[in-house]
Amino acid sequence: MLDPLQQSIQQHIKRHDSSFELRSAHAIAGGSINRALRFEGFKRSYFVKLNRADWAAMFVAEAMGLDALAEAHAVRVPGAICHGVEGDTAFLVCEWLNLSSPARDSAVLLGRQLAELHRHSQDCFGWKQDNTIGSTPQINTPENDWCVFWREKRLGFQLELGAKNGFPVSLLSKGEQLMGALDGLLRGHQVQASLLHGDLWGGNWGVDESGDPVLFDPAVYYGDREADIAMTELFGGFPEAFYAAYREAWPQDAGYAVRKHLYNLYHILNHANLFDSAGGGGYASQAESMIDSLLAEIA
Repeated sequence: MLDPLQQSIQQHIKRHDSSFELRSAHAIAGGSINRALRFEGFKRSYFVKLNRADWAAMFVAEAMGLDALAEAHAVRVPGAICHGVEGDTAFLVCEWLNLSSPARDSAVLLGRQLAELHRHSQDCFGWKQDNTIGSTPQINTPENDWCVFWREKRLGFQLELGAKNGFPVSLLSKGEQLMGALDGLLRGHQVQASLLHGDLWGGNWGVDESGDPVLFDPAVYYGDREADIAMTELFGGFPEAFYAAYREAWPQDAGYAVRKHLYNLYHILNHANLFDSAGGGGYASQAESMIDSLLAEIA
C-alpha cells in the first residue's frame, strides 16, 4: 500500500503518463541537499527528488531550468515531468535515465554541444527566475551590464551572506576591494549573454545508454560562457578532450586564464558559506588567496 506522499507523486505522474502504476520506490544517491528515489513502475521509472515543503520554489526553478536547456536542443537533459507539495514534503519528478561514466568520445561531444548551448543568447544577463546554487539563493534579476551583474548578483551577494556567516574581516575587506576593481579585470572583454548550465562541475554530467552526454542539476541563467567553462575546472575538472573540442567549436577569448579565477571565486565563496564552520575554514582561505591573486593582476 502506498503512503500519502507516494500516492500524491503517483497521481502527479499519471497526469503525464496515464498508465503509470508505482511498483516500488527505492532510495538512491541524490547529493547532499535532497533525498532521491527511483519510482519504478511496470513499464518505466522516474527520478524523484524530495525536500522540505518550504523548498518547493527550488524545485520549480530547477524544472524551469531543465526546460530551458531542453528547448535549446543542444545537449540532452532529463525531462522535468512534474513537481508539487504533499504535506511537509516538496518533490520534483524527472525522466529516469540510465547513466554511466563518461568516456573520451562523449567528452568530445559534450565540448561541441556546450559551445552550441552557449550560442543561445538574449539581450541581458540573468534570467526570468531566481534559483539556487547548491542550497544558496542565486539572484538572477536581469541586468544589461555584465560587470554590474557579476558584482552585485554574484560576488556581492556571496560576500553579504559571508558577513552574516562570520567570514574573516580580511576576506570581506579584500572582497570589497575586488568588487571595486572589476571594471579593470573585465575591461575590453566583450561578453555575450549566453545560456549557461550554471553549476557545471564534473558530478553534474554523465552519458546515456547511447553514449550521448547528459547534463543535470542546473542553476540556469544567461551570462559569460566562460563562467561555465571555468567551473568545469573546479573539483577535478573535465577530460582534456572536452576542452579541445570546445575550443575548436568556439575559441576562448584572450584573458580567460585570469577571468576563470574571478568566476570560480563565486563558487568557492558559496562553498565557504555552505560548508565552512562559523565563516572560518578551507574554502574561506582559498577564496582570500584567489582574491589576492586577482588584485595582483590589476595592481
